[in-house]
Amino acid sequence: MPELPEVETTRRGIEPHIAGQVISAIKVRQPQLRWPVPKQIQQLCGATIDAVKRRGKYILLETQQGTALIHLGMSGSLRITHPDIPPEKHDHVDLLVGDDIALRLRDPRRFGAVLWSVGGELHPLLSKLGPEPLGEAFDAVYLHEKSRKRVPAVKTFIMNAQVVVGVGNIYANEALFAAGIDPRRAAGAITLAEYQELVTHIKAVLARAIKQGGTTLRDFVREDGQSGYFQIELQVYGRSGETCHQCGLMLTHIRQTQRSTWFCAHCQR
Repeated sequence: MPELPEVETTRRGIEPHIAGQVISAIKVRQPQLRWPVPKQIQQLCGATIDAVKRRGKYILLETQQGTALIHLGMSGSLRITHPDIPPEKHDHVDLLVGDDIALRLRDPRRFGAVLWSVGGELHPLLSKLGPEPLGEAFDAVYLHEKSRKRVPAVKTFIMNAQVVVGVGNIYANEALFAAGIDPRRAAGAITLAEYQELVTHIKAVLARAIKQGGTTLRDFVREDGQSGYFQIELQVYGRSGETCHQCGLMLTHIRQTQRSTWFCAHCQR
């Protein structure tokens, strides 16, 4: 599933092409995505895209008439292409922008979404989200206070979108390893000093991943169809049967809340 770095990479890739441009038409070839594409989305035709933003894993195309919310789901991607290029089987929605640009949603599994809102971030899917991990509101004091008396594992805690948005499985594994924290420990048992380390590494890991264009493990590609490259930097994620780069001992692989977790039992305490 595309996580925050992949979505931010996509946002940065499409923004120069569509910001300030007028949406001339919206072509919905497959309305049954994760949620049905609302007919109200057509109200954006003729609107100027004032801003291309991201909230969590949602891309927001803001106009005076309303906001389009786009989610890439499990396997989706947004491509910048020419309207005359024929759509392929899994190309479900086109936003025609300007004279010769199509913003095309490709989503083989159809778990993505194209929604419409007059309230922007007040939309029910966004209104209860926690702070952005790269923003100033997300710091060690906030995370420490939020975690008091919390018994879920710290990895589960930081992946809770109501605590902080966008720390998906890949980056939770990597940040906990970099911070030297065992992912199985209760969130409420982590000290303020340890949360300072964890916050520092969450921000650093996400920033590096964005710089590398995200992580391509299966389906994710950028707006130009190219893969991300952060996977070559992964220290623990997906490295079953391999040894720790720091101590040389075998990494541990477990399941937590139905998600895979990799860590070093020697380096992470």
